[in-house]
Amino acid sequence: VWIRDNDIVIIAPWDFKGDVMGDIVWRFTLPQMEWLKKEHFIPWDF
Repeated sequence: VWIRDNDIVIIAPWDFKGDVMGDIVWRFTLPQMEWLKKEHFIPWDF
């Protein structure tokens, strides 16, 4: 998965060292973030 500046990601922490390491589960691009805000899934000031 390629991550770009301004992308928002969901991370699943590992069982071992979960406070510093994890797997990227999903990546949201800027247009997807705008849609999530418009549909009130996340706050506008996020």
